[in-house]
Amino acid sequence: MRMNRRRFVKQTLTTAAAIGLPMISRGRVLGANEEIRIAMVGCGVRNSAHIDSFGPQPGVKLVAVCDPDSSRVSSRAQVIESRFGNRPEQVADVRKLMDKKDFDVVSIATMQYWHSLPTIWACQTGRHVYVEKPLAHYIWEGRQMVNAARKYDRLVQIGTQARSRVADQKSIEFIRGGSLGKIQYIVCFANKGRASIGKRSEPLPIPETLDYELWCGPARKEPIYRNQIQYDCSFTWNMGDGESCNQGVHEIDVARWLLGETTLPRRVMSLGGRFAFNDAGDVPNTQITCYDYPSAPILYEVHNMRAGKNTNAMPNFRGQAVDTCVQCEGGYVMMHSGQVYDKENKLIKEFSRSEDHFANFIRAVRSGKRSDLNADILEGHLSTNICHAGNISYRLGKKAPAQEIRDRIGNMPPFVEMFDRYLDHLKAHEIDPGETTLGPWLEADGDKEGFRNNAQANELVKGFYREPFQVPEVTV
Repeated sequence: MRMNRRRFVKQTLTTAAAIGLPMISRGRVLGANEEIRIAMVGCGVRNSAHIDSFGPQPGVKLVAVCDPDSSRVSSRAQVIESRFGNRPEQVADVRKLMDKKDFDVVSIATMQYWHSLPTIWACQTGRHVYVEKPLAHYIWEGRQMVNAARKYDRLVQIGTQARSRVADQKSIEFIRGGSLGKIQYIVCFANKGRASIGKRSEPLPIPETLDYELWCGPARKEPIYRNQIQYDCSFTWNMGDGESCNQGVHEIDVARWLLGETTLPRRVMSLGGRFAFNDAGDVPNTQITCYDYPSAPILYEVHNMRAGKNTNAMPNFRGQAVDTCVQCEGGYVMMHSGQVYDKENKLIKEFSRSEDHFANFIRAVRSGKRSDLNADILEGHLSTNICHAGNISYRLGKKAPAQEIRDRIGNMPPFVEMFDRYLDHLKAHEIDPGETTLGPWLEADGDKEGFRNNAQANELVKGFYREPFQVPEVTV
């Protein structure tokens, strides 16, 4: 995984020569009224939000779309042409896209296993970047993305919209103002209904429109035994990171932002399982995690299954489906919702939920100031790391009975309460708690962005890359 400077330079120059990349380009300087030209990488569901949010902005032009699936590229190009009057260029290979000269910004809406390389290449060729969350598929590669942004002096914004949402901003101001007293703990949660992704006996045929080699990119190229190719890959460790990272980075980012934490927790533990679905997925659909910070513990819970076997209702936490709940001495705040409650659960204040995350990025590109970004890449990296840390604990876990889990949780009341909710949820589905995968407490090394005395955990920090799609080590 690691390489010395000579090897890194040689590999990078070889890649650049192969696809015609200018290696150190600062990009053109954009005037206040000059057109900002955007090339869009990834034409899945989230790309629609990029089109909707970037396309109508004054002085912005969508000039290219890129995806290994030609049918998706064609469809997105037609949408852009019908809405904005220009036909964007259609490109299959992101490496060839980077060779072109007529765009200033790359927006990346791929799955996270394809986030790092386009971000690094865009920075190397002088482009600014808007990249979706989670920032990276592995902790190590996220640091290389940050290093590329700094080395080539590029603006990179991650798609954690809460950083630009009035509700979250005002909620943080309110809590820090001391009106509710000291923060006791934070519960982040994602009750998002998901369905089984299927389990085929024969591999799924690859459509002729998809360049499967390119689509797999740095991930392992494997036969597909789920029912569909796109998006459901996020429920596999090969290409995804589960709900606690995919959704979790939003809630964890707000919690870390509030607490002012800038590193991994001192220790982390996660438990759960993939229950009931019996499908080709291997990430948990039910999971609880404790991120043990000295300022206040941050806990995360995931429920992808319904509230019980015979209902379509979803679980909730204090009436909300997805949010960050900050429990204080004098009440609590639902951060995304912008709702403040007193100790008697009475709503006492509410903030607007409006946000302009994409517009904030464009304003920063025009100003050229990193300080104008609401969600700089470093912030995204730090928060994504936390989510990965929880998943690493889970992935190193083993089946354990409920009493062993309670013993390992120890004397931490909010974590115990979360575990009780977890047990109630399993009971509602008639699932044996002994089927739970219990991860170890991992001691984090924040300076090294890894773990102390655990070689297996640190292997998952660095990850896996398939030739010729290795992520380069970038030094600043």
